[in-house]
Amino acid sequence: MPIYPNPNREGGDSDIHGTSYVDIFNPGDVWYFPRGYGHSIQGLGPGECHFILIFDNGDFSEDHTFSITDFIAQTPTDVVMQNLGLAADELALLPKKEAYFAKGPVPSIASHDAYPRISSDLITKHRYPLMAKQPRLAPGGGTQRTVTVEDFPISSTMAGSVIELEPGGLREMHWHPNADEWQYYLDGKAEMTVFLAEGNAVTEQFEAGDVGYVPMGAGHYIKNTGSDVCRILIGFNSGHYEAIDLSEWMAGNPVDVLATNLSLPREIAHKLPHKSVFIAPKS
Repeated sequence: MPIYPNPNREGGDSDIHGTSYVDIFNPGDVWYFPRGYGHSIQGLGPGECHFILIFDNGDFSEDHTFSITDFIAQTPTDVVMQNLGLAADELALLPKKEAYFAKGPVPSIASHDAYPRISSDLITKHRYPLMAKQPRLAPGGGTQRTVTVEDFPISSTMAGSVIELEPGGLREMHWHPNADEWQYYLDGKAEMTVFLAEGNAVTEQFEAGDVGYVPMGAGHYIKNTGSDVCRILIGFNSGHYEAIDLSEWMAGNPVDVLATNLSLPREIAHKLPHKSVFIAPKS
């Protein structure tokens, strides 16, 4: 799930039915394609293009990327000539090994090779403009934008989220019952504790460029410890976003149960949250 390309890039892929899709991406857009789909990414300039790749399988390795240039180079020449209809001298022009990066002309609408755009839909089959989405707001604390299979039907195995925490803001203690959480810290500084049950917890400090990970069902929080907004890109290995916030869970329990479980007087148990806190502002 690439996100935050900068400045622009063009992504193309084809599905099992031979249908091809070409989209132009801008900062904040999400691109998703199922495993095994052929695809390419081309920078449109004028500067470098930066994006982040997220996979739904932690065992994935770039060393095992399937490339058609490598496939062709490792296939007997007579088979390739027969398959592609090329003469021997034409076949000799093809790469002799995998071409992982290739530099070519920047596509132009003035070119006869320009790909036709049939429609100008905001959301296409493989592109979702996440940062154009209205965020979930927590006044004084931050925002969250989330894309799921409900919004983006092709994304059946992954969901994504961008959280912005104001200085001192706290994405409250919570857990995800259906997915692991993978984090990339885009800006700012943060602290996260991951609770792994049976008295085991790990607290780490993060800054821009760091990666965080939370196993499915593990309790955790994220707190902005810096003086600037902390922005985090989060990926989940499920198309559905599910979170259980501690405050919301407590609010759904009778006060006597909370008082007994937490060894609190009832008058103090009454002070516990009566609704979801979600993101708490700096106290």
